[in-house]
Amino acid sequence: MTMNERKTIDLEQGWEFMQKGITKLKNILEGLPEPQFSSEDYMMLYTTIYNMYTQKPPHDYSQQLYDKYRESFEEYITSSVLPSLREKHDEFMLRELVKRWTNHKVMVRWLSRFFHYLNRYFIARRSLPPLNEVGLTCFRELVYQEVNAKVRDAVISLIDQEREAAYYSRKAANWIVDDSCPDYMLKAEECLKREKDRVSNYLHSSSEPKLLEKVQHELLSVWANRLLDKEHSGCHALLRDDKVEDLSRMFRLFSKIPRGLDPVSSTFKQHVTAEGTALVKLAEDAASTKKAEKRDVVGLQEQVFVRKVIELHDKYLAYMNDCFQNHTLFHKVLKEAFEAFCNKGVAGSSSAELLATFCDNILKKGGSEKLSDEAIEETLEKVVKLLAYISDKDLFAEFYRKKLARRLLFDKSANDDHERSILTKLKQQCGGQFTSKMEGMVTDLTLARENQTNFEEYLSNNRNANPGIDLTVTVLTTGFWPSYKSFDLNLPAEMIKCVEVFRDFYQTKTKHRKLTWMYSLGTCNLIGKFEPKTMELIVTTYQASALLLFNSSDRLSYSEIMIQLNLTDDDVVRLLHSLSCAKYKILNKEPNTKTISSTDQFEFNSKFTDKMRRIKIPLPPVDEKKKVIEDVDKDRRYAIDASIVRIMKSRKVLGHQQLVMECVEQLGRMFKPDFKVIKKRIEDLITRDYLERDKDNPNMFRYLA
Repeated sequence: MTMNERKTIDLEQGWEFMQKGITKLKNILEGLPEPQFSSEDYMMLYTTIYNMYTQKPPHDYSQQLYDKYRESFEEYITSSVLPSLREKHDEFMLRELVKRWTNHKVMVRWLSRFFHYLNRYFIARRSLPPLNEVGLTCFRELVYQEVNAKVRDAVISLIDQEREAAYYSRKAANWIVDDSCPDYMLKAEECLKREKDRVSNYLHSSSEPKLLEKVQHELLSVWANRLLDKEHSGCHALLRDDKVEDLSRMFRLFSKIPRGLDPVSSTFKQHVTAEGTALVKLAEDAASTKKAEKRDVVGLQEQVFVRKVIELHDKYLAYMNDCFQNHTLFHKVLKEAFEAFCNKGVAGSSSAELLATFCDNILKKGGSEKLSDEAIEETLEKVVKLLAYISDKDLFAEFYRKKLARRLLFDKSANDDHERSILTKLKQQCGGQFTSKMEGMVTDLTLARENQTNFEEYLSNNRNANPGIDLTVTVLTTGFWPSYKSFDLNLPAEMIKCVEVFRDFYQTKTKHRKLTWMYSLGTCNLIGKFEPKTMELIVTTYQASALLLFNSSDRLSYSEIMIQLNLTDDDVVRLLHSLSCAKYKILNKEPNTKTISSTDQFEFNSKFTDKMRRIKIPLPPVDEKKKVIEDVDKDRRYAIDASIVRIMKSRKVLGHQQLVMECVEQLGRMFKPDFKVIKKRIEDLITRDYLERDKDNPNMFRYLA
């Protein structure tokens, strides 16, 4: 028999063979003992369908095979699947459904392979649903349509069982009583995690926001105040005990509920403010117990205070990152907290002065802070950050400028790079105007060194220009430096010549600048010929001028010294006290008391000696605090005047309240103007015809062009 003479298979015979294969597949799915399909089994079943489909009419059974394919599923579902589902309930029914659905997909896959030839030609030509779709549709129409209501109820019942129905409100009520705040938060976080998992497992993703919102409300919103205020484990306690992990969890949880972070940030602000205020009180107490002792000990306490404030700031900046995800609300309350205590003074010194003094101690030679270059840079960076919280930035600037001047003029600065570095940091923080004078001071010193070199060259090239003594002159620009007393000190003859020589030199450089000599800042090295031995004395120009008077007089009265030097009472008292009443008694005083009187008499102490051959005789420093504050107040008046004029020039007509508020806003970056002072400045500008009051409304002002 040839290939073309293939034996015809009738429908009943062919389907009986196919039915055996389908029964074998059902047995495998039902877990009955049955060997797996071999490749030979598969090919026999596939070939049977192929042969029955390709036979010529009337033996072409394509449509009948397509129908029987569907009937195979219907019969299996009706006889095996539905009875097994109907006899089970709740979770067991769900488990059976999952198992039956898995088996059904396997059955569809295998039968689709057996009947594959139908899919390729018959179904394509007739535009019928493909075999895979037919198999899955049978399950939907016969199984799902019957059990979907029971399945939904079973799923909801399971979820309710897992949550014990009113789980959250009831559980939360128990937890809030029994658990600490950290334990409660751990449970709440775990519940929220489980809810998210349930959504992904059982529910549509659109359910998630509403579901989580409800759970968050029951667990967090309802109990927020009681949870956060727990005495031994609430927010205050966590901050007190540095519980970073618990605080991070608190932030994560409460950031999820409306305004949930408000009470957390408020507590954080209270805590930081309290810690800072405690540091202020500690420093005040330490300073008050040291008042009877040396000033430098009191100063050390203030240094410790600033260092502790820096450490506190470091600590809570770390909290910003580690606990509060750099949230703007927490940065805001941290700023407010530091502003609250950073603007309190310690032992009569403002925070502005304390910061300036702290910087001075770091930057000057011989300061108490012994730090590496890297540590100095880091510390200066932190001080500048603290300055952001100080309201009187102009006061800091003036104190800093005074101390910078002393470092520069008396060669006390430890490192020029650090001096320039902090000015760069201050410029970035407060603007170019804030540091322009200070930068000018540093530049002046560089120019002064060049100027001194030129002066020395001038002297070597001009034999007639002989000052008689070694002379170093530092030329400063008046506008950059703090104001200093400038008296016409009657210089000793020995010094007059050198001043004239330098003046002649300077006129060769420029004829348009006037030199004003600041003798109060000068220093001088004298040779003192005492009976025991000759010594070198390092003194101020004032002290030197007083001592040189005794080269031509054995005895001088207070009045004579004052007249010959042409100094004020205060200056004469200070310098004579330093020479006759302090550690080094270069002059003998009658009467021999510890204070200077206008009736005192003075003589050169020829018997003076000391174990050192070279000594520095200090002149008691003048407390410049009062003058600094006066200077700043004066500058503020100018600044307020300028601000009012700027505003009125722009607005032409403005009410009193609005003018005051705009002025405060303009000047707020440097200082907080006093409302009363602003009012006085307005009145002053009216008298000077910059402004006028409205005739009908005294609270309205007009700008007079």
